[in-house]
Amino acid sequence: MAFQDLLNQAGSMGRYQILQMAFLLICNVVVTPHTILENFTAAIPGHRCWVHILDNDTVSDSDSGTLSQDDLLRISIPLDSNLRPDKCRRFVQPQWHLLHLNGTFSNVTEPDTEPCVDGWVYDQSTFLSTTVTEVWEETNLHMCFTSNGHHWDLCSFGSHLLHLLLTSLPERVIEWTSPKFKALVTTLTMCAYSFGSIVMAGLAFAFRNWHHLQLVMSVPIFFFLIPTRWMSESARWLIVNNKPQKGLQELRKVACRNGVKNSGDALTMEVVRTTMREELEATQTKTSLSDLFRTPNLRKRVFLLCLLRFSTAISFFGFSIHLQHLKSNVFLMQCLYSSVSIPVCVAAVFLLNHIGRRISQLFFCFLFGITILATVFVPEGMQTLRVVLITLAGANSAVMTSNNIIHSQELLPTVIRARALGVIGTAGNVGAAVAPVLMTLTMYSASLPWIIYGVISILAGFVPLLLPETKNKPLPDSIQDVENEWKGSRHTNEEGAIIKVTPF
Repeated sequence: MAFQDLLNQAGSMGRYQILQMAFLLICNVVVTPHTILENFTAAIPGHRCWVHILDNDTVSDSDSGTLSQDDLLRISIPLDSNLRPDKCRRFVQPQWHLLHLNGTFSNVTEPDTEPCVDGWVYDQSTFLSTTVTEVWEETNLHMCFTSNGHHWDLCSFGSHLLHLLLTSLPERVIEWTSPKFKALVTTLTMCAYSFGSIVMAGLAFAFRNWHHLQLVMSVPIFFFLIPTRWMSESARWLIVNNKPQKGLQELRKVACRNGVKNSGDALTMEVVRTTMREELEATQTKTSLSDLFRTPNLRKRVFLLCLLRFSTAISFFGFSIHLQHLKSNVFLMQCLYSSVSIPVCVAAVFLLNHIGRRISQLFFCFLFGITILATVFVPEGMQTLRVVLITLAGANSAVMTSNNIIHSQELLPTVIRARALGVIGTAGNVGAAVAPVLMTLTMYSASLPWIIYGVISILAGFVPLLLPETKNKPLPDSIQDVENEWKGSRHTNEEGAIIKVTPF
């Protein structure tokens, strides 16, 4: 943890960190909204079976008489359990007698129905086209449950690849700042994400064709790869990976940009080797992925962080990518909860710095879960209350994710942090993949997936309590730092017990 002394000499929050942070925030505005872009590109519009008498342009008025569209729909499409036109079936023959039943179905033989063999008709009042409708038409397949479809093209693949590359930038910024600014940096990153989501909602409202929206959202990402070549590599990472000379060069470069005078005299190879002696000795043994699980304390941290990321990812993505299923205006809800997320994230900085990482995560995980559960049980007629609850849930999801990222980065040693975050990120990706699968449970109950999302979030809030507090503590540089911290805390507890017993 001695690197903090070197960083203080180069400047832990100067012009370099501010410029680096500004670049990161701009990247986040453009890049991170892609995680929830499928709310618009893969939306499932209202739809029904194509029927000859209703949708064939060659059918003349004389063929259907003077019947209205509603009458033609009634005789062509059966009603589902909610007394709405069925999305997956149609009558084999027009049921003319239904026009004269006046709402009573007694003593009427159940008419024969069939699947949508001729395709579907989609409601284009909200979206002109989505990946879901395109896949259905191309493959002649239809999923009669409310799960999001996934359709990849070259532009989408490229943007997601660049998204993975650019999302590694926050770790660089975190390692160049002092402990008291880490919460601020990560929170500002989430604020940028929220602002980007607002911009995305506006663009989605303007571009209703998914091809156009995907293009508008993806093309700008490619231009952000160019400035990354001028960003400094993490000196902390270089030193603990046995590259002290390159680490020293990066430290001097940052000191120069921060306007630190005589940095060449204060930052020398001798100073680096003396300050980071233990860390450099540890580099003689190369680290591997298996090192994450060899020592007890680090193994415990990685396991708990994986469990936390997996659980929160299920709840976060379950909520974020299924806004359309909450039966509210998806454009309005995306804009509302992203707008509220910004002041909530700023307020969360003070909470993080006053009550710590663990209690903050417990609080926001609980609040997120409770608001989701409350949304499920509020009647659809109370639309205003539902909008308020959805907005609060969205704001809480952003803060919950921010707190999780901060705690993960502060608990892992620099020498193996990238690998550890990769493992934890994989656990989060598995959770993100599980989230839409749970939506298939709507076949049994429309509320069941949302209840699961809420309960998982509440249970996940207890996991951070099993991890150490990291508020205002320096980042651990080596695996030994993590183990020494554990032993040190045990020694302190034992010493405290002895002191209490001695007077007696």
